[in-house]
Amino acid sequence: MHTSADRQDRHHYPAHWEADVVLRDGGTARIRPITVDDADRLVSFYEQVSDESKYYRFFAPYPRLSAKDVHRFTHHDFVDRVGLAATIGGEFIATVRYDRIGTDGLPASAPADEAEVAFLVQDAHQGRGVASALLEHIAAVARERGIRRFAAEVLPANTKMIKVFTDAGYTQKRSFEDGVVRLELDLEPTDRSMAVQHAREQRAEARSVRRLLAPGSVAVVGVGRAPGGVGRSILGNIREAGYAGPLHAVNKAFPEDLKEIDGVPAYRSVRDIDGHVDLAVVAVPAEHVPAVVAECGEHGVQGLVVLSAGYAESGPEGRERQRALVRAARAHGMRLIGPNAFGIINTAEDVRLNASLAPEPPRPGRIGLFAQSGAIGIALLSRLHRRGGGVTGVTGVSTFVSAGNRADVSGNDVLQYWYDDPDTDVVLMYLESIGNPRKFTRLARRTAAAKPLVVVQGTGTAPQGHAVRATRLPYATVSALLRQAGVIRVDTITELVDAGLLLARQPLPAGPRVAILGNSESLGVLTYDRCVAEGLRPARPVDLTTGATAADFHRALAGALADDTNDAVVVTAIPAIGEGSPGDAELAEALRSAAAAVPGKPVLVVHVELGGLAQALSAATSTAPGAADKTPGVGTGAPPARRADHVPGARAERPWGETAAPPFAPATETPAPLASPAHQTPQDGPRLIPAYPAAERAVRALAEAVRYARWRREAADPGKVPEFDDIDEKGAARLIGELLARGEGLTISAEQTCELLGRYGIPVRRALPAPGPGAALDAARELGYPVALKATAPHLRHRADLGGVRLDLAGEEQLLRAYAELTELFGPAQELRPVVQAMAPRGVDTVVRAVIDPAAGAVLSFGLAGAASQLLGDMAHRLIPVTDREATSLVRSIRTAPLLFGWRGSTPVDTPALEELLLRVSRLVDDHPEVVAVTLEPVVVAPHGVSVLGATVRLAPPPARDDLGPRTMPAY
Repeated sequence: MHTSADRQDRHHYPAHWEADVVLRDGGTARIRPITVDDADRLVSFYEQVSDESKYYRFFAPYPRLSAKDVHRFTHHDFVDRVGLAATIGGEFIATVRYDRIGTDGLPASAPADEAEVAFLVQDAHQGRGVASALLEHIAAVARERGIRRFAAEVLPANTKMIKVFTDAGYTQKRSFEDGVVRLELDLEPTDRSMAVQHAREQRAEARSVRRLLAPGSVAVVGVGRAPGGVGRSILGNIREAGYAGPLHAVNKAFPEDLKEIDGVPAYRSVRDIDGHVDLAVVAVPAEHVPAVVAECGEHGVQGLVVLSAGYAESGPEGRERQRALVRAARAHGMRLIGPNAFGIINTAEDVRLNASLAPEPPRPGRIGLFAQSGAIGIALLSRLHRRGGGVTGVTGVSTFVSAGNRADVSGNDVLQYWYDDPDTDVVLMYLESIGNPRKFTRLARRTAAAKPLVVVQGTGTAPQGHAVRATRLPYATVSALLRQAGVIRVDTITELVDAGLLLARQPLPAGPRVAILGNSESLGVLTYDRCVAEGLRPARPVDLTTGATAADFHRALAGALADDTNDAVVVTAIPAIGEGSPGDAELAEALRSAAAAVPGKPVLVVHVELGGLAQALSAATSTAPGAADKTPGVGTGAPPARRADHVPGARAERPWGETAAPPFAPATETPAPLASPAHQTPQDGPRLIPAYPAAERAVRALAEAVRYARWRREAADPGKVPEFDDIDEKGAARLIGELLARGEGLTISAEQTCELLGRYGIPVRRALPAPGPGAALDAARELGYPVALKATAPHLRHRADLGGVRLDLAGEEQLLRAYAELTELFGPAQELRPVVQAMAPRGVDTVVRAVIDPAAGAVLSFGLAGAASQLLGDMAHRLIPVTDREATSLVRSIRTAPLLFGWRGSTPVDTPALEELLLRVSRLVDDHPEVVAVTLEPVVVAPHGVSVLGATVRLAPPPARDDLGPRTMPAY
């Protein structure tokens, strides 16, 4: 970027310090290092700063910068003297700089670790959070250059700047001397500084999306003169939706005398619009988009929705065009949805924006909907719109975003918006790819704690046009991590809508106990079987017979809901024949009135060939005041049915041991309902009962709601990351530093691995090499009998099934015989690499792994060693750092967990010791990001204690950790 010959840098230009950021008001700015080429920009910037701000910066009147000042503020060595600027449209709006100082307060070089820092923000941009963003970035730069503390002197009247420092969350000291406030900040990130950073990130990104979804005025660029075409269709959809703000049509080909089109003011350029434009919807060929973006930026447009195709989805040339588009939008402080987007919708009464190509607008409701491709968006909107033939009991959409290539605004941004959007109770997302899994998981966990988040995740292959970080984790692992974060993971669009409709209008179930009632015995049994298969605990179905009336349904449902041993009710219904058979509307009213009397439990309906019932259940007019009084035959409920596990021949899952947590809460537990607006019976609208055309779909949706409710209860007390008194963190850091000094990335030796793990209280049983029979005998005498003889060649390692391991060798004769057998079977010792190891107590062989993935972050994995993990993939995963509760659930979440808890009469093993081992590995990787991979295999879990028989550790320079660094937008 900079090549001036007179620059006296000690380092090359640090391009990795450049970043785009979202400001407090939702606009964007670019942060970059200041260079000698910026002299004119600096002078121009300073001229636009008020005299008061100049006084606060220099403690004296300072009307202009001298040539010496300009030279000083633009010449940096990027080590001891660093300056950063925030820019919009290439011009400075704020600056920050630090100068390293010694203990005497004079300029210094390393190892001095303190620096003076000073800011200056243009008055027109104060209050936008520019200084806070600059502080995050200059602090990250300082840490990179070995600076640990900032010192700043501020006039007492400069309260805004004092607040910037005090609100940052860093550990700080404050003093007052000679009329100046002196602040000292420790730059090491703290829990509070990270919380402040994430809260600012959420507010900024949410506001940036809000400016797109709730614009005060809209311009559609590319409106054709003839009916049809994308631009004209978008304009028509906006008009027909009843958009509340000013609307403008733009096309450079409009005749100069054309004043309006379809009743909308017409212009040849965005520049010609008299008044502010918040959102521009761009529907012109890709080659014309740059000119449109430039016009919008000059006019002060806040955001863009680019429908135009021909970008990264079309190949390398389009990818470069897409990069240029994003750079141009951000240069003007605009956020961008698209390109190749399908559009956006906001059904709020005071907005009513349908800037999309949807063939029919969705009904207003409480569901937030995100999709990347237009085809998926159409499918989702259609499913939610239909009342018959598919899932019914329909609720509507609050907002819809189709991000297309998501070059700028992504699912993460929209999730930030929905997190505290009062109009959205449930979030549905179809993600063909996840650009930043680490951030998405963090945001998903926070969102899921407030409202349900249902996700269909792509198969791992990113579509053309999507910029996705490389991940080494299998698809199944990423899915497991999403579930750990509270995401309701489903596989299809059908399941996405099924779950969404249940969660949008029904409360969360307090547990897995399900009552089943209806007028078809066979449909009830089918529903019962599906409940068992999904891990629910159904009661024996109650058959009302085919002659059941509406009053019979009402009475049975009221009784089931009143029964404290039921957490949810599934009603099954088939067409009935006879004079007393209820009509669809009558039956729907009976079910609704019964459900309204007990609003704390979810009710679902499985209907067969009763499209009218489904439509009636979703009708908004059905819950008018007094509706329940009109239902005939209301009486006391039917007697409670017996639990499924008391039914002869019932198929119920058996818990895997008293010491293990069962899949769901015991039947005796009745947790209090969760206090969330999304899951209380709506007070401002009807309680719609979702209806499903198949039992398996209803039960699957209910099972997901049960699992999510359990996650919510557990997330309320996530546990803690324990401290261990015997951990030598500093000693481990020194050892890691010494080892890394020998190379950039290496798998350390067995001796070094034992030393490093030992500093974290993880002993590894010694394994002595045995290159010959004599060496094997010497090793056995040193370790003590009984011993094991193992071949450690790559093709035999951890493969006891191939015969490469001999156990319980009690003496020299047995050891020599085993040595001879191994060499006879598998070849000479130099190929086998045999080792001798003292026998460990017998137990269950397990494997513990930790890896730092460049996209997902640090992940801890656990499973049983051998076929269970290698062949069946039975591994469980948690994000690091792991809490004590998460370690407990990790051990119990694999399918083969019963083997640890006394399956079929075996002796239960020491799972508390195993959990402690998992926590120690988690601490090691979390404390030292240079530890990029750890494998402990096998870990033998005995009835008392654990034994680590094999271990490998890989070190590398620590990867960039986005969540500990300053806020940035994805690089382009």
